Amino acid sequence: VQLQASGGGLVQAGGSLRLSCAASGRTFRRNAVGWFRQAPGMERKFVAGINRSGGIVYADSMKGRVTISTDNAWNTVYLQMNTLRPEDTAVYYCAFGPSVISSNLASQYAYAYWGQGTRVTVSS
Repeated sequence: VQLQASGGGLVQAGGSLRLSCAASGRTFRRNAVGWFRQAPGMERKFVAGINRSGGIVYADSMKGRVTISTDNAWNTVYLQMNTLRPEDTAVYYCAFGPSVISSNLASQYAYAYWGQGTRVTVSS
């Protein structure tokens, strides 16, 4: 299974980006998908997660500024990010795993497959 994250780029503070995550050869229908980010020299941190049961969890630092969603067929998962700040600069990774319950969506250990990441740079 391969995950392809895309949509990153350079944006000014206050701007928006929409990241996409697609799985080659399969859909996310029976899985959960999470977005994480890693800034230079920092640990990877949870951003948002969604599961097939309808559970959605956001990191406290991102609440109100990000929305995770899927297309109808669960082929692609999106992360809409608004009001971006310089501290949001990081490489953003998507990940998926089977049967992740809502209470585990924020744990990177719940996910079995990871994409290569897409870089987001927010200028001040």
